[in-house]
Amino acid sequence: MPAKQRMRLANEKHSQNVQTRGNVPKSLKPAEEKYAVGPILLGLFIFVVCGSAIFQIIQSIRMA
Repeated sequence: MPAKQRMRLANEKHSQNVQTRGNVPKSLKPAEEKYAVGPILLGLFIFVVCGSAIFQIIQSIRMA
């Protein structure tokens, strides 16, 4: 593809950005929602925290 034709296609593709100056998204790809922590890891964390709390309560009842 000659350079002029490639430039023309690029100009046509991005010509709409001139009309939306200041409101152009950083990426043309759709953003996907991602979890910071996976659901399995979150479940494991809650299990450990709640389990240790229950274990601590049972242990404190036995000592009293």
